[in-house]
Amino acid sequence: MSQLKLTYFDFHGGRAEPARLAMHIGNIAFEDYRFAYADLTAVRKSTPFGQVPTLHVDGVQVTQSDAISRYVGKLAGLYPADPFQALLCDEVMGAVEDAIIKMGPTYSMTSDALKEARTALVNGPLTMYLVWLQNQLQAHGGEYFADHRLTIADLKVFAYVRGLNSGRLDHVPTDLVEKVAPQLNIHMNRVAQTPAVAQYYAKFGL
Repeated sequence: MSQLKLTYFDFHGGRAEPARLAMHIGNIAFEDYRFAYADLTAVRKSTPFGQVPTLHVDGVQVTQSDAISRYVGKLAGLYPADPFQALLCDEVMGAVEDAIIKMGPTYSMTSDALKEARTALVNGPLTMYLVWLQNQLQAHGGEYFADHRLTIADLKVFAYVRGLNSGRLDHVPTDLVEKVAPQLNIHMNRVAQTPAVAQYYAKFGL
């Protein structure tokens, strides 16, 4: 088995959470290197694009969160072998990543500018992506996004919806998902109740 080291912020969520969960579910040993936000400047110097997460595989550094998630998803048996089901998995992951990118510029904003930008996102793109994700979920059986089972796509949506509901994002209502795409909350709870996922968060008292 390859030696794996995942580097990301020290919180439960964000772009590295699907990979963390997948490796736990698959019982894959890895170094879960977490750092404080204050240390980001130093960590950035060791990455090609100044971004995290990164994954070291036998000492080789790999970037791009979805590529990392797909790789560990394959290792954990959480990525479809069927090409079309893999396509559906990738489509969902890409859509969530697009939604995350839309939010990116707002993290450097404050006060009225932040409120205006986040409100515009809530009323426009975020709602659009959430409704689309709910439609995709329902179109593929209502429980999982691809392959009729838990995949890395479900873990990515789970982490994203959990983040939106958390209250950590100023001016993003914690009931946004419940109002515009309630099936995604049901999906989030389904994933959370998966024994390996519940066990993972129980380790941290969550």
